[in-house]
Amino acid sequence: MTLTLGQGPLSADPPQETNYELAGPAHKLLMHPFPRRVRAVFAGATVLDSRKAMLLQETAILPQLYVPESDLDSTLLEPSDHSTYCPFKGDASYRSMRVRDRAAENAVWAYPQPLEASAWLEGYAGVYWDRMDAWYDEDEEIAGHPRDPYHRVDVRQASRHVRVLAGGEAIAETRRPQVLSETGLPNRLYIPPIDVRAELLSGSAKTTVCPYKGTASYWAVELDGKTLENVAFSYPDPLSDCPQIAGHLSFDHEELSVEVDGRVE
Repeated sequence: MTLTLGQGPLSADPPQETNYELAGPAHKLLMHPFPRRVRAVFAGATVLDSRKAMLLQETAILPQLYVPESDLDSTLLEPSDHSTYCPFKGDASYRSMRVRDRAAENAVWAYPQPLEASAWLEGYAGVYWDRMDAWYDEDEEIAGHPRDPYHRVDVRQASRHVRVLAGGEAIAETRRPQVLSETGLPNRLYIPPIDVRAELLSGSAKTTVCPYKGTASYWAVELDGKTLENVAFSYPDPLSDCPQIAGHLSFDHEELSVEVDGRVE
């Protein structure tokens, strides 16, 4: 994501402090090999198995995996009348995937005759991540979608004085936060659970999946008879890139303010 989002070189707002200029359109495309075998499973069937997958980086869009048509199980694909147009890639045709009594409508798309500027898309197809039951990077099941090799997560122990305030009242305070830096995103502060007023928290049914951190659980805050939904999240069992944040809470809500060393972030 560092290439296409935030201030990455292929983003809509690239950095100005460079000794070079990138010539080309404002909306940029870059396709490069994904370095490992990728598989997708639907209804118990392996519908995609590729050692020649490509990752398409596109301005302001998350990277998308494309695989050679020959790496899809064509016996499971059905034609669809659905189509879309992309001004940067061309007309996309769609196919649905059917395995016995289950179907994933319009799950696969391709550009049979891509625009000249993206001619290298011919012969490749994309598959929607969330329409499959499982994805594998080599033999490891992955959360969300295959990782972008240009994306990383770093966690550092800090001694900053952090206070999380709701209506002027501190609901968390610590001098031992974990600082998580993630490509293309602002730093996140994670607070040890012992430094959070647990009596104000209640669990939420919401969960989200991050391919770089894992599955997040969410918390509401009950304060003065008012419930603020999903104000905090944590990763009870984070992925191997960030074990330090296990069980720590990060806060993000428009009715909260976060002070760091006396200054509101």
